[in-house]
Amino acid sequence: MTTRVLTGITTSGTPHLGNYAGAIRPSIEASLRPDVDAFYFMADYHALIKCDDPQRVARSRLEIAATWLAAGLDPEKVTFYRQSDIPEIPELCWMLSCVTAKGLMNRAHAYKASVDQNTDKGVDPDDGVTMGLFSYPVLMAADILMFNAHKVPVGRDQIQHLEMARDIAQRFNHLYGGGQDFFVLPEVQIDDEVATLPGLDGRKMSKSYDNTIPLFEGGAKATRAAVMRIVTDSRQPGEPKDAEGSHLYTIYRAFARPEQSAQFRRALEEGLGWGEAKEQLFALIEDELGPMRERYDALMASPERIEEILQAGALKARALATPLMERLREAVGLRSPLAAAAPKSAAAKPAAKKARFVSFRGEDGGFRFRLQAAGGNEVFLSESFDNPQSAGMMIKRLQQGLPEDALQARGGSIELIMDGVLVCRLPESELPALRAALSEL
Repeated sequence: MTTRVLTGITTSGTPHLGNYAGAIRPSIEASLRPDVDAFYFMADYHALIKCDDPQRVARSRLEIAATWLAAGLDPEKVTFYRQSDIPEIPELCWMLSCVTAKGLMNRAHAYKASVDQNTDKGVDPDDGVTMGLFSYPVLMAADILMFNAHKVPVGRDQIQHLEMARDIAQRFNHLYGGGQDFFVLPEVQIDDEVATLPGLDGRKMSKSYDNTIPLFEGGAKATRAAVMRIVTDSRQPGEPKDAEGSHLYTIYRAFARPEQSAQFRRALEEGLGWGEAKEQLFALIEDELGPMRERYDALMASPERIEEILQAGALKARALATPLMERLREAVGLRSPLAAAAPKSAAAKPAAKKARFVSFRGEDGGFRFRLQAAGGNEVFLSESFDNPQSAGMMIKRLQQGLPEDALQARGGSIELIMDGVLVCRLPESELPALRAALSEL
């Protein structure tokens, strides 16, 4: 069985060593597995949420694409694209926004953090909060659901967003699925073996902290200069070092074979000087990055080659996105532009209408459904259910047919009872219409 895996990197900065070890390298390794169908993209719409510098976004798109390709990503084996080259994604985002509860977005960690910061400052809770920041979990859901990814590799701080994507997908499936599911429910993929690199000061390597080690930008000279700035303790050469407590050792281990790491650790514990240890770390990193940097420089010098690869990737992605959006437009009641433009065949006959169930949430907060006859007349309105799953299961039971004891007379009315649960009450005179409608499903 092939598993579809999807991941993206926001185009708001230049990739650094932490991005490479924590996301790019493991993703490329995963893409080589025969049981993985990999979708990798540059999240440039997401970049607009936190970066209002157009030149920075444009430069980052180029740098990140070149980095993936230089690091060994094979565009023939994966679907590699820019988010903004897939117009179906923002369209899907709007559809999903229309079924997403505002209360769900209120609970998003990033939004809550902004509100908390504003409250601490004594300003309006929503000061500086844009709709992009508030609703970006919906855009993330659209990225994932657009291609029905089975697994999404994320850090632990992103687990909430995957849970939200599942909630949104379930809601859409319930409202518009009519017995079919448009979206796969994605699963979180947490790989604790993937390296999370500390920065120069020991905190997580991040542009926000200005503590990164450059990947390709600035060449080997810039990489070495950053390595030499890694904070260490004051122990002198000859004094035993605490390898496990050393940020330098943590970075070394992310690039070394197990036997190399063991040897480096022993050397530190036996008194290897920090200066020499940093030189060894730089040599190890450069051994891996040097050949990639040459490919990166060549790609950056030929942006038209990068564009050609990305456009080919967009075609692959849209081959899946376009037919899905056609189905979704039909499901929500929007005619496909292609269908609207197509001439009607003289021999074509309108499809016969069928009875159908229509689900909705009532004013009391409960979940109900109507059975509508083929002509559109309402046959019955259900009782209220506590959750959409219960209502959906009852619809499926009704679609399978009525048990003999499901209809019970009660003083001139008929009660429809399934599995001990009252579904609805209707006049005896409506019984023929009920049977007819159920036979037309």
